[in-house]
Amino acid sequence: MMPTPLRDAANEELYGGKAAQLAVALQAGLPAPDGVALSTDVVEAIHGGSADAIANLELAFQDINWPVAVRSSGIGEDGEGSSFAGQHDTLLNVIGVEQALSAVRQVRDSGHTDAARSYRERMNLPLDPKIGVVIQRLVNPECSGVLFTRNPINGDDERVVEASWGFGEVVVSGLVTPDHYRFERGGKLLEATPGYKDIHLTMRPDGGLDEEMVEPDKVEVRCVDDDQLVRLNELALLCEKVYGGEQDIEWAFADGTLYLLQRRAVTVIGGG
Repeated sequence: MMPTPLRDAANEELYGGKAAQLAVALQAGLPAPDGVALSTDVVEAIHGGSADAIANLELAFQDINWPVAVRSSGIGEDGEGSSFAGQHDTLLNVIGVEQALSAVRQVRDSGHTDAARSYRERMNLPLDPKIGVVIQRLVNPECSGVLFTRNPINGDDERVVEASWGFGEVVVSGLVTPDHYRFERGGKLLEATPGYKDIHLTMRPDGGLDEEMVEPDKVEVRCVDDDQLVRLNELALLCEKVYGGEQDIEWAFADGTLYLLQRRAVTVIGGG
């Protein structure tokens, strides 16, 4: 009933798909934020009010004095055939063990919604989900977004990046029109189209995120420069080497460092 160091959580049957993918990343030296993983059994125990499981998470949080991200890690999640993107909750800027316990319960419950059940039916997956949880040190980014190692629309052998200011949730949730970049596997820039990025998310002192307006002079300018695109291409190459195949990568730049937040296999490649 103990939380497990994230780098040791590579067993998907125990910890779920996202934890297993991030464990592989950490073991390979990829720049993923560190943290802990809760097995599906531990999550169920916390959800059921187990005093031992709760006490063990409280003990782990004695060494966690920074904001964290609490992410779902379901069995079969982030796999080749089913990404579960958007189906399960992620909570950002979770502060302290009481918020973490509440977040774990919320993430677990998000795997039991009607929408999640319908998704499982479509994917021919078991209808009784097993949800693990990843608790990672939170990265507070200047900019972030998604990177596809192959064009997901037409299948062209080129990188595609969508990016915005601050947390990437504004990109994946459609709150802004992100910057759009395309470049060759060798790094040659093919397209750099600034978006309209008028909203960003900021960390609240008491936990959670607030929507705020972006400074007007930054709304329609690029948030990723050419040097950062080079570094994103280097990350794409590393992920292809470690995981094999085409990658859907969530990334962030914070204080000059590029972080791999999570990755999954690209589930659909268009014909082209």
